[in-house]
Amino acid sequence: METLIKKNHADKQLGLGILIVVIGSVFLLRNTGVDVPHWILSWHTVMLGAGLWIGYRRNFTGGGWLALTLIGAIFTLKDITIFDFALSKITTAMFLIGVGLYVIFKPKTYKSFNQPFEKKPVDFTTTGS
Repeated sequence: METLIKKNHADKQLGLGILIVVIGSVFLLRNTGVDVPHWILSWHTVMLGAGLWIGYRRNFTGGGWLALTLIGAIFTLKDITIFDFALSKITTAMFLIGVGLYVIFKPKTYKSFNQPFEKKPVDFTTTGS
């Protein structure tokens, strides 16, 4: 069990290290005069990255990371000028597809109601008076 915890910690350290190297590389390229697109260092790209990072840290369970990632992805895709089509026409469809994929691939938790309820003895020794 301890080796599993150490491996999980090492994996998270690796992810954080890669993230810091990527951010540093973008700043280095920008400061040396390389034309870095403006959307790379914008608020929505940070939101996208934060959503993915939180999802990675929590093994992609829960829904908070998904909301951050979807909002960041939608605004980042709107800001990228490579696309020649109007992204606002497909935003709702992309959002619904993303939510559908989340519902399909989220971790399954089953609660069994077939087992009889556990009977607990009632304690009459304590009284309210």
